[in-house]
Amino acid sequence: MKETKKEFEEAFPSLSKELRDKKRSMTINAVRSEAAEPRSFRGYDPDIVDFLRRCEGEKEGKEIINFMEKRGEISHKYAIALRRQLKTQGIRSFGSKKEANYYSKKMKH
Repeated sequence: MKETKKEFEEAFPSLSKELRDKKRSMTINAVRSEAAEPRSFRGYDPDIVDFLRRCEGEKEGKEIINFMEKRGEISHKYAIALRRQLKTQGIRSFGSKKEANYYSKKMKH
């Protein structure tokens, strides 16, 4: 294991230093994968990314972000970041489209 760590440090010296120093850290709560989806959705409270994944396009995405920000469900800073991602990477950058009855269909599988 020490060889692997040494190889990593040689290949990525700056990243290795950041990991050691732990000076910069950020919580990531928008990364999704099929394996990470909950199997039981009882009591599940969808977040803004869930709503954005139901949108057809950028216009709907902007409406959702504006609505959630206005209601105080997301911070202004987070809304800015979401709008930037929407504009630069598109609506599907939040994940694949969730169709109607998404959760019902997931429970059957």
